[in-house]
Amino acid sequence: MKNETHLTRRGFVGATTALAGLLATGVPVFAQDADSLTIAYNTSVQSWDPTTGPAAVNPALQSVYLAVFDRYINQAADLSFEPGLLTDWGFNDDKTKVTMTVREGVKWHNGDDLTPEDVVWSLTRAANPETGNPMQFVWSKIGNFTVEGNTITADVIEFEPALFKWMAFLTAFILPKAYYEEVGSEGFEKAPIGSGPYMVDAFEPGAYVRLKAFEDYWGGAPEFKTVTIKFVTDAASRVAEVESGNADITTNIPYEEYDRLIAKDGLSGKAIPITDIGMIFLNDIEVMTDKNVRLAAHHAINKQLLIDRLLHGYGVPLSTLEVPGYAAYDDSIQVAYDPEKSVELLAASGYSTDNPVKFTIQTTRGFKPKDYEMIQAIVGMWRKVGIEAEIEVYEIAKHYELRATDTLAPAAFYNWGNSIGDPSTSTGFSMFGPSPHAVWDTPDLVEKIGPLFVEADEEKRIAGYKAVSRYIAEEGYVIPLLQYVTPIVFNSNIDVEPFASGDLLPQAVTKN
Repeated sequence: MKNETHLTRRGFVGATTALAGLLATGVPVFAQDADSLTIAYNTSVQSWDPTTGPAAVNPALQSVYLAVFDRYINQAADLSFEPGLLTDWGFNDDKTKVTMTVREGVKWHNGDDLTPEDVVWSLTRAANPETGNPMQFVWSKIGNFTVEGNTITADVIEFEPALFKWMAFLTAFILPKAYYEEVGSEGFEKAPIGSGPYMVDAFEPGAYVRLKAFEDYWGGAPEFKTVTIKFVTDAASRVAEVESGNADITTNIPYEEYDRLIAKDGLSGKAIPITDIGMIFLNDIEVMTDKNVRLAAHHAINKQLLIDRLLHGYGVPLSTLEVPGYAAYDDSIQVAYDPEKSVELLAASGYSTDNPVKFTIQTTRGFKPKDYEMIQAIVGMWRKVGIEAEIEVYEIAKHYELRATDTLAPAAFYNWGNSIGDPSTSTGFSMFGPSPHAVWDTPDLVEKIGPLFVEADEEKRIAGYKAVSRYIAEEGYVIPLLQYVTPIVFNSNIDVEPFASGDLLPQAVTKN
């Protein structure tokens, strides 16, 4: 079990504001003072329920959710686990029960006390398939809750090795039972409340959200009294926002613009490897059922060239869905750049530059630095070996919709986040057919991955995932490209500590 520690959140986002240009985006102008902050963000909030629907598993939205809601367990900037709304947690010796201690003195935004009943209700609701929690199959593995004081005990229905890691990850938010039941799902969307450091003050879908500091926050009131998060999906527009002073901080911009901006007076920047992976999902449809096509597509991609030419060297090439630092990372698994091998593989299936294999690849444009340009370059590399791919651009919300219904194109570019570093939340859920996040559904992977979800021997579990990663690389079931480095540009009047999760947390800001 973990012990109670004093939790402080430290600087990640920007300070002074210059809001003269906000009227152009429909955001109301408020007083320009040192207590206000503006962030130009790369995606918009589709839902204010952080536990249900496709939006709940969008890693990019977690930063916004973490400003308003609290998780069971927190993560520090270096990804170490810290007490959140739980101060103590763990399995018993034979892993048949879990015990959790709920933090005392926590208030909801409406002034009500947060209680163990809120925690039990949130966990029970998350386990109910009717609520639409994408992680229902994780939360349903504990049940039969009992409460004694601030201590919750539950039975382990099915052992989940990464259960408490999940409590610091996607959909692991506690919601207010009494308030939610009073207003219902529609009422909650209109007036969401949490226990986090900020309250939702105003929200214009597709445009912005304005947050107001919650002075009774259990972790201490945040430093900035007002935060406006502008939803700016176009990367060039985010660059203009921070360069003009209309935003104090932005992220996920082209790396050449990052280098240019941080050289300017008044702007600073930081860029570190994060837990996001750039990858190409392959769907087991059409030509992707041909192993030769899949492997040819992978071997034809010069990942280091993409990083050097398009990302200014910011990135780490990958061959699996595990990155350095993950529990199951194995650097001996490599899929080399080898276009000659691609030609041979395609020829074995009757394809060539004169008779190319054809399929569609989907991608976002501006959601991640140079995402569309990377796919353009990859399509060019493919063309040289006998692959003719047509690019289809979609918004990130559309990607989630298509992935949830298993209707992605034969190839689809995306980023995969796994801030808890467990292989079940990277290779596991992205490649296990019954998972709502997987698009590759062949029974061989189901048979190999399924037992690992309940493997109690940790050494055997990790070794099993390494073996699965090697098998996936050999079969060409997915095309990992790179580990992202996230560029953050901010006003030099602030202090920014980057989070390895890639989260951009307004409550973590400090002023110089």
